Amino acid sequence: MGDVSREKRMERHKSNEVDLFLRRALVVVLVVLLAGTVLLFVYGSYFTSRLDSFEQQLKYRNPTESDESQPSDPLTVESAQSETPNAVQGQTIYVPAYSHVYHQEGNPHLLTVTLSIRNTSIDHEISIDSVRYFDTQGVEVKSYLSKPLRLKKLATAEFLVARSDVTGGSGANFLVTWTANKPVSNPIVETVMIDTSSDQGISFVRSGTVIHELGPQSE
Repeated sequence: MGDVSREKRMERHKSNEVDLFLRRALVVVLVVLLAGTVLLFVYGSYFTSRLDSFEQQLKYRNPTESDESQPSDPLTVESAQSETPNAVQGQTIYVPAYSHVYHQEGNPHLLTVTLSIRNTSIDHEISIDSVRYFDTQGVEVKSYLSKPLRLKKLATAEFLVARSDVTGGSGANFLVTWTANKPVSNPIVETVMIDTSSDQGISFVRSGTVIHELGPQSE
């Protein structure tokens, strides 16, 4: 009888040790999971904060709001010999824009429009004298500049028409006028239309057409 009781006590003791081990293992697992969850939350919050900060840095800003880009006076056109093939000292450029396009049975699909003006000169800045936005009927909707905007060499200026701004219509356009004090290579002027609000996004680009040109000025 004594041996049987001793065996039972040993079995109970072993069972208690196993239970204690399992409980400790469960506590360790829970602690690890909790620590991992906390770390994931902290990392997720940090990553989200960094992403929001990065997106904020990339958010569109009107170039006219930068004091550094604003000259007190427009550039004075000076006489100079051209060292760049086909160089000019000023242009008026017509740029197509589409604040919406039609789809299905003629339903309008609204678009965000970005006008991009890129100074391709590696030596000289240019002056953007006017940026005017016209609707489908040819009526001026908006003038983006109250005074000339100086664009440094290889710099880009962008002007935005928000998706919610439907004043331009499907046949809208920009007229961009620029000048330089020395003959320079032609800037690249184009519009980018985009919308990602639906499951199927849409985007396309249209280049500007020169309708008036100011060649190198003779002495």
